[in-house]
Amino acid sequence: MIRKSIGLLAGMLVTVAVYAAGAQLRADHPDTYTVRKGDTLWAISARFLSKPWLWPEIWQANPQVQNPHLIYPGDVLNLSFINGPHLGLQPRVRTEGEAIPAIPLSQLQIFLKEMRVLDSNEVSALPYVVGFEEADLRGTVGRNVYVRNLNAQPGQRFVIVRPTQVFRNFDESKGRDNGADLVGHPLDSDVSMTRTPWKEDFRDDGHYGRGKEIGTEVTVIGNAEVLRTGDPSTLLLLDSTMEIRKGDRIMPVDDKPYDPYYYPHAPKSLAGNARVIAFTDAYDAVGPHQVVALNIGAKDGVENGQTYSIYQPGETIADDVASDSWDRGTGKKVTLPQEFVGHVMVFRTFDRVSYGLIMDGLRPVHKRDKLELPE
Repeated sequence: MIRKSIGLLAGMLVTVAVYAAGAQLRADHPDTYTVRKGDTLWAISARFLSKPWLWPEIWQANPQVQNPHLIYPGDVLNLSFINGPHLGLQPRVRTEGEAIPAIPLSQLQIFLKEMRVLDSNEVSALPYVVGFEEADLRGTVGRNVYVRNLNAQPGQRFVIVRPTQVFRNFDESKGRDNGADLVGHPLDSDVSMTRTPWKEDFRDDGHYGRGKEIGTEVTVIGNAEVLRTGDPSTLLLLDSTMEIRKGDRIMPVDDKPYDPYYYPHAPKSLAGNARVIAFTDAYDAVGPHQVVALNIGAKDGVENGQTYSIYQPGETIADDVASDSWDRGTGKKVTLPQEFVGHVMVFRTFDRVSYGLIMDGLRPVHKRDKLELPE
């Protein structure tokens, strides 16, 4: 099937101004670039701009361009300097294909489709599995499960979720190395926890204290359809990634659908003490293209696409020169400047927690690293 790209192509070369005051060109920018399969908008814009998150501002400079995401493999980007620098897309007729995404969505499916973050009271108030067909010990595909407190009609479908992790803020009064920010535990004696992708912190022993809870993450582990209403209601288990247990919660399907497109941009403001609180696939630090959890969310003004700079807080060390030999380590102290680590872009938001993807970096990202407005 042959078609023209509506919005990007109007039978002529679409050009957009690159403003020197904002989206500065890189010194080593190419004059042309041919879009390839596997590219992302962030990676492409980073070839031309020193601030990749300003890509949307470039497209917004031209009202003819309706959607900056409608760029496809094979498209050619041209840089010209008529009355200032301009970035243009060479018009062409193309076959159907997938547009270039802002970030690699295929690598984030588990966080986009299977995980949600709610207040713990909301989780506790959800309908729950109370039993199984013929007194089975676990729920299996093709068998009935019985659910209490469910208000539904026959034929409706729901997802079955299980708590994964409890996100907690840092207790700053305990110091940099104290306080448990991520603690996995059941909400009550009848709720099981499923395996979490996040790095866990088991130092929640009362001595170190615990930070304030900011959200409970649940993971979709199955789908079910209502057969009969009542209390309990009867549901048929359609599929599952593990055996269903008593206490597993029931939620609507697609409670918070994820965005198909992302527009990298700088936030207008920043909530106080915004930090990285957890990460995946590692125990000590993470780098580009890995997922992190942030202690800010929609109620703090966070939205998908917002890009932040990450900084490692400076260590407080002894100033041996300003101290004398009698201080014995108790003399004058100095706090070193914070160091830039990299950039993170938010791709999923909840009330007080957000998921972000590390886009680039100069050094590893650690828990407690601070977020700042991108410069």
